Amino acid sequence: MPHIQKLSPHVVNQIAAGEVIERPASVVKELLENSVDSGATRIDVALEQGGLELIRISDNGSGIASDEMLLAVTSHATSKLRDADDLFRVATLGFRGEALASIAAVSHLTLRSCSESEQAGALLEVNGGSLSPVTPFGCPKGTVVEVRNLFFNTPVRRRFMRTSQTEFGHASEAFARVALAYPDIHFTLEHQGRRLYDLPPTDRWRDRIVTFFGDELRENLIWIDNSDETLRLSGYAASPSINRGNNRMQYVFLNGRYIRDRSLQHALGEAYRGLIMTGRYPVAFLRLDMQPELVDVNVHPTKLEVRFQDGGRVYSQLLGTLRSHFLSTDLTVRVQPAGDSGGPAQGSQTGQGTSVESHQAAMRAWARGESESAGNQPSSARQASLDLGRAMGGTPAFRPFDTDRTFGTERDSRSGASPESAGELSRSDAAAASPTGDSHVPPPYRSAGVQLHNRYLVAEHDQGMVVIDQHALHERILYEQLRQTVLEGRLESQRLLVPEPVTLAAPELAAALEARETLARLGIDVQPFGGDTVLVSSYPAMLAKLRPEEVLRQVVEQLVSGGKMPDRRDLLDELLHMIACKAAIKAGDRLSPEEVNALLEQRHHCQDTHHCPHGRPAALVFTREELDRRFRRT
Repeated sequence: MPHIQKLSPHVVNQIAAGEVIERPASVVKELLENSVDSGATRIDVALEQGGLELIRISDNGSGIASDEMLLAVTSHATSKLRDADDLFRVATLGFRGEALASIAAVSHLTLRSCSESEQAGALLEVNGGSLSPVTPFGCPKGTVVEVRNLFFNTPVRRRFMRTSQTEFGHASEAFARVALAYPDIHFTLEHQGRRLYDLPPTDRWRDRIVTFFGDELRENLIWIDNSDETLRLSGYAASPSINRGNNRMQYVFLNGRYIRDRSLQHALGEAYRGLIMTGRYPVAFLRLDMQPELVDVNVHPTKLEVRFQDGGRVYSQLLGTLRSHFLSTDLTVRVQPAGDSGGPAQGSQTGQGTSVESHQAAMRAWARGESESAGNQPSSARQASLDLGRAMGGTPAFRPFDTDRTFGTERDSRSGASPESAGELSRSDAAAASPTGDSHVPPPYRSAGVQLHNRYLVAEHDQGMVVIDQHALHERILYEQLRQTVLEGRLESQRLLVPEPVTLAAPELAAALEARETLARLGIDVQPFGGDTVLVSSYPAMLAKLRPEEVLRQVVEQLVSGGKMPDRRDLLDELLHMIACKAAIKAGDRLSPEEVNALLEQRHHCQDTHHCPHGRPAALVFTREELDRRFRRT
């Protein structure tokens, strides 16, 4: 039987390096954090071969005393903690005392530093964990760390490294996260001898964001600021028209530390629900400032994960703050100038793609993660509205905007959604459904609207001209009316004289029976009938045009599509989306001038009419300046 023995410090450091140092970007992150903690006002980063051959980080911070140089590269040696209690109020970026020791164990490290209290500096060289004596060395105040030949003594890890360009992309992202968090520090970044970023200190955070991600964001960032006795939330949320296919451009900084938190990412997604399309992610740059003792940052060696003492409160404040700002902001999409692709700012590029502009564009593309037309239907708008009006107890006329309608007044009806279940819609939805005095109200149009191609409406806007998708706008109006009805508990269901049998697949059957209580609150009464069949004895009265089987199948599809049972709020929301979409005017429906103006007028009594419930833009604004420019009147 093997004997138990204590590992050598060198092996311990190599094990720690496997956790802390994953790739060159990890080295960049750790060393930048040390420089920030040292109080530096200028930090210079230089890389070669994506950081695999060389990482040099220089700062003008407080430096390291010559008699502490050996201690600095020793495992679990740090100047940022004194006792165990300090772990519960960490106010610095680093605190574990592992970074330098881990880096030195898997590279050729050179450390030059001069502290504020000494007249001369000192030099220390470490080759794969083997230390050389500390020698005097002339250097300015501050610290210079050079890391060469990373993973030279761990060939397995070295073989997992990607191309130098890929590794540079990760390293520059680590650089961006720190540079974004500290706009008051002067940062520079060089690669292969070319300076890619020179970021002087600034008190305009927007300017530093635009430097990294292009002018596309400059006019599309919404400032938010909200605070209470324990937390301040501030920063920028991008307009819904600026979104991405992944969440890489969601930057959240907690007390200056970049973090990744699933709860906060979910809150961001909920805040943009109905403003961007499914599968797209919002763009945001947010700062959270709170007392260090209210958060635990000692969760993982990479320090990307944290635990909040009251995570629910942080979630609610982020969601509520964003939604309130969106309700008071005109989010109508403005048409970009001709020739603007909506991407990052363009710069000159050489055939080899080695220019500064090409590197910056490559980084933006890396962060972006990016290297439906409405169908024409022959049914008339009047007939569609007539059918909807009958199902809702309305009058047989074109009245798609009657907010005083009630639903399901005919036949044997009962309440399909109680006030308790209506409360399952989020508080932000309730706010959106109940306009307040400080909410944004779209400006009225100066002229009557005109219909184009039986699908678009054109009117004069106070800033120029607006083009509206008639289906998207009507869908949003109906959705908000339906949602208001659900919130007030007035959703009615219609009982069938003869229950309709529906045969389902095994997973669908199990999901439908498991969600019977939720479906009942939606007005859908489902009972088992034996085998793979259920009976539908009632369904929402507003869906009189649809067969009960079709209603059930569409709802069950939502139950099984995500792989887990969705909450009642999502079920209610998806059903309302379906109802509004099927009942709204379609592309291809011809409208009279009176009907066009009635639709445009109703726009001013609803929230979020700049987007349909699925997140598609409902209107585009061509500003007067843009029209003049395109007609060359400027």
